[in-house]
Amino acid sequence: MYRLSRLRFIFPIGLFLALFLDGSLSNLWAKLYFAYPYSMVSELVILWLVLSYFFEQDISIPLIPFSIAAGVVFDLYSSGILGLNIFLFPLIVELTKVLSRYFSPSFLTIIMIFFVDIVVLMTLTYWAYSLVGITSMGIGDFLLFSLTPTLALNLVYFVIFYWPVSVLYQHALNDQRV
Repeated sequence: MYRLSRLRFIFPIGLFLALFLDGSLSNLWAKLYFAYPYSMVSELVILWLVLSYFFEQDISIPLIPFSIAAGVVFDLYSSGILGLNIFLFPLIVELTKVLSRYFSPSFLTIIMIFFVDIVVLMTLTYWAYSLVGITSMGIGDFLLFSLTPTLALNLVYFVIFYWPVSVLYQHALNDQRV
């Protein structure tokens, strides 16, 4: 059904825009996002993947392959090497699928699931970087100076983008049925 849907164009374009905006906003507002000692990480790609899962309705978007591709592009663009996001983006999609089984979709449950996704993504990234010695930040500093500002930024993104993405998906899906 995905092949016949307008989402076959809208979803990849939105994913590309999310990838582009993640890097561009981080560069444009670097002084705000990375003001010592705080650091905020823009996770628009995760937001797009999570909202797409909830808004796809009966269209099955192949989110796992797209999330792997987004992880490859994100890693190569941000660091020049393949890294964690190749594995973490699909893991977050799967986590979203598992959590959504226990809750009926509404604004509050979707924001809660997105919140959990960001916490898991950031915590696994922190843990992996601590394990290999890339960071020596303590867990308290991570929670206070990195995770909390990242959650605040991405929850603002969620509130801003939830309704426009919802309307975009409704428009694409309603025009498909006519």
